[in-house]
Amino acid sequence: MSTIGFIGLGNMGFPMASRLAEAGHTLIVDDRDKGAVQRFQDQHPTSRTATDVKAWQDADIIITMLPNSDIVEAVLTGGVAAAASLNTLFIDMSSSEPIRSRDLGARLERQGMRYLDAPVSGGVRGAQNGQLAIMVGGRWHDLDQATELFDVLGKSVIHVGDAGSGHAAKALNNLVSAASVAATVEALRVGERFGIDPATLTQVLNASSGRSNTSENKVAQFMLSGTFGSGFPIGLMTKDIKIATALADSLGIDARFSHDCEAIWQSVLDAGHGAEDHTRMYEYLATPTKSFNDERQIHA
Repeated sequence: MSTIGFIGLGNMGFPMASRLAEAGHTLIVDDRDKGAVQRFQDQHPTSRTATDVKAWQDADIIITMLPNSDIVEAVLTGGVAAAASLNTLFIDMSSSEPIRSRDLGARLERQGMRYLDAPVSGGVRGAQNGQLAIMVGGRWHDLDQATELFDVLGKSVIHVGDAGSGHAAKALNNLVSAASVAATVEALRVGERFGIDPATLTQVLNASSGRSNTSENKVAQFMLSGTFGSGFPIGLMTKDIKIATALADSLGIDARFSHDCEAIWQSVLDAGHGAEDHTRMYEYLATPTKSFNDERQIHA
């Protein structure tokens, strides 16, 4: 079993680290929220806390599960990478920016370290149940060392390319997911206005070409039920969309539809709903527009 440093015990990181501890790995944990660290130790007494940077010398692998690239880079370059032993494998499982991840990987390699970016999809429930989809960027031989850990955390592991590719794939996946949510919600609301029950139209979608992860796993369970409990907030979805559109811009791709999708989600974020579950878009995209007669008068 490996000794694993795990930095970031938030909604996703806590259950992921817990699964690794329960699988028999030795965990060295850290988080800005020391209450989360204490709760983790209470549940997993064999784990250790990183009382100082020297603790990272004992880790074979160091995983980061943090909010963004700024924090990942600050943590690693702020002492963790310098304290770690040579040849330590760093795995960033956060939703970070692909180009910055590629640069971070190169920087760590120059220091004698190794690097994978391995963001996940599947939400809190997937983290709790070990059913995450893991998208990996980096070298194949480094993935070999991480496979044992990924098997504990996920149901599928896909190597998508060089360093940074995992984060690119994650952002692009969530762009597609966000577009699906917006399109599905709009279709349900149009159908409802016309007189089609949303549950009935959802059945139509799931039996037809409009079927998607949104229609199959989000509409009935979280939207129509009113629970809005998928575990993934609007703010994080919007962040991932913006990572995807920024990547498109940096590559010279005219991603007009993607930017339109970004604008839709950004408007809901700007309205103060960033902390709420992303399935609440079913409510926030439901505002009635001008009536058909009003539109006819405008264009007459």
